[in-house]
Amino acid sequence: MKPPTPLLLAATVGLALCGCTSRPAAPNVMYRLPVSAPVDVGPVSVPSGWTWQLMGPVHLPDYLDRDAVLLPQGSAGLRPLTGHRWAEPLHEAVPRLLRHDLASLLGADRVWSNPLPPGIVITRQVRVELLAFEATPDRRTVRLRARWTIVDPRGQQAPKVEQADISVASAGPEAEQLVDAHRLALWRLAERVAGVPAS
Repeated sequence: MKPPTPLLLAATVGLALCGCTSRPAAPNVMYRLPVSAPVDVGPVSVPSGWTWQLMGPVHLPDYLDRDAVLLPQGSAGLRPLTGHRWAEPLHEAVPRLLRHDLASLLGADRVWSNPLPPGIVITRQVRVELLAFEATPDRRTVRLRARWTIVDPRGQQAPKVEQADISVASAGPEAEQLVDAHRLALWRLAERVAGVPAS
């Protein structure tokens, strides 16, 4: 039997490669952070007359401005969770949900964002910055670090700068469980901003 010619070998390898690459890639699973509160909302004591304005945008680190669900790798690395994506950019989801959660805690008529309706008198302005928002390398916890400033626009009280380092245990290492933990971490942040004691 004659050995295969180089041309025949090239054609065979090409067909094999085509066979390997013709398989359709698995579709990405898209995740959203649900609007509904992840816990039962209890009564919150609201100081009389306080009306809040969430000043935008909520600042996020640049590494979160992408659709990948990220996991830490090593001491400073990040890697995307293959096949899993955010359905909505976090720079849009975070302020929307933060306002929703603050309204759930403080009252829908107590929390506003721009543009303000006529006749609304703001007594507290809050500006929020996320410093970190990610799962731990073992996929068992989501950590959210944030800083926010509360200002009395009437100038009757000095501005206050607050910080929080929030850790939320995930029910497991799967992507959907990590998304649930991200949502709960945002709710805990809203509690801190509203002045609810840490649970």
